[in-house]
Amino acid sequence: MGLGPLPDYPWDSMGPYRARAEAHPDGLIDLSIGSPVDPTPELIRSALADATDAHAYPATAGTPALRRAIVDWFARRRGVTGLDEASVLPTIGSKELVALLPFLLGLGAGDVVVHPRAAYPTYEMGAVFAGATAFASDDPAEWPAATRLIWLNSPGNPDGRVLGLDELRAARARARELGAWIVGDECYAELGWEGEWATGAVPSLLDPRVTGGDLERTLAIYSLSKQSNMAGYRAAFIAGCPASIERLTTARKHAGLMLPAPLQAAMTVALGDDEHVAAQKDRYRVRRDLLKPALEAAGFRIDRSEAGLYLWATEGRDAWDSIGRLADLGILAGPGHFYGVHFPQHVRLSLTATDERVASAAARLGTSAR
Repeated sequence: MGLGPLPDYPWDSMGPYRARAEAHPDGLIDLSIGSPVDPTPELIRSALADATDAHAYPATAGTPALRRAIVDWFARRRGVTGLDEASVLPTIGSKELVALLPFLLGLGAGDVVVHPRAAYPTYEMGAVFAGATAFASDDPAEWPAATRLIWLNSPGNPDGRVLGLDELRAARARARELGAWIVGDECYAELGWEGEWATGAVPSLLDPRVTGGDLERTLAIYSLSKQSNMAGYRAAFIAGCPASIERLTTARKHAGLMLPAPLQAAMTVALGDDEHVAAQKDRYRVRRDLLKPALEAAGFRIDRSEAGLYLWATEGRDAWDSIGRLADLGILAGPGHFYGVHFPQHVRLSLTATDERVASAAARLGTSAR
């Protein structure tokens, strides 16, 4: 079956609100999309520059040094042991992987792809590309018998929700009952803010306390876009079940989906350095500490948002009305309508603006406090 008609790209509908925000006398403050604004660390840029004599085709599976760096990073930063070089695979960013994974795993008509109720829209699009059916649910008891792929997203985009060990275990147990793949999208795992996540590590689906050491049909995705300001590099990876990684590697070899060699070198260096990650988290903490109370003073309630790069806010009315109110303050946010049908009164605001722009947003919100 060929690819059918596709929906319009949702962000294209933001044009009129962007124009309203740009008309503000002090200019636009774009908090709508989480695109980093801070410099890529020098050690990463130097590694990229040093690797530009890339005359040979790169390895789809990644260089041995990169694969080892991914394995070491999982052990050091995520508490995931038991991986080896056959358990990991670099990818050209995480979005293409999310979109292509159902197809690459062989899903098709009649198969169900489960994703969170508040969801990054690419989970649903991945099901569409494969001819499968998307199903939004956070309750394992609701997942139907036809489920073949389950997406978890922790910390969540857009809502910043973190799944604890018990929730991860329950989801994985249900996946085993269904014979389905289960994949943790964990791209914001370094950005914990509240409760136990303020000081403790956000758990991975690959954690031995979840899997018991058995990784069958269990995978996790991670990206360096946010922790290392490498969004423009398209630097990500997937890890877990060796048989699944082998299948994905073979498919990607046939399709020519290989990460450029200089980027592999830059990733290797980035994964080995924790200092720049801590520094970037501190930058986001300062911005969050300004923006969150300003939104609350302006009449918004912040839901979840205990981790991640966003504040998930509502003032109890349709999200488009809130988007319009913010646009009149020169602030651009994302409507909850873009993240499924379940949260029509929420808006998502990113922490990815400069200190000056976030401070200005807080000040503008202060003038409209209710």
